[in-house]
Amino acid sequence: MKAKAGDHIVIESEKVGQKVREGEILEVFETTYGDNYRVRWVDGHESEIRPAAGSALIVPAVGETAAPVKA
Repeated sequence: MKAKAGDHIVIESEKVGQKVREGEILEVFETTYGDNYRVRWVDGHESEIRPAAGSALIVPAVGETAAPVKA
């Protein structure tokens, strides 16, 4: 499953004791080296990211039937 606008993303922490980052995917940019996501984080700020393999959990938008997958 590929992520799309409206899906949620959860980024696991790289350090013990740090919280996970959660947000909504606003836009997906397909590039030759992978997908980049523009994300609005729960704290309100936005950024563009390209998560490392296995570091992100993509949660389908409400109404989707697919199970969450690791990006």
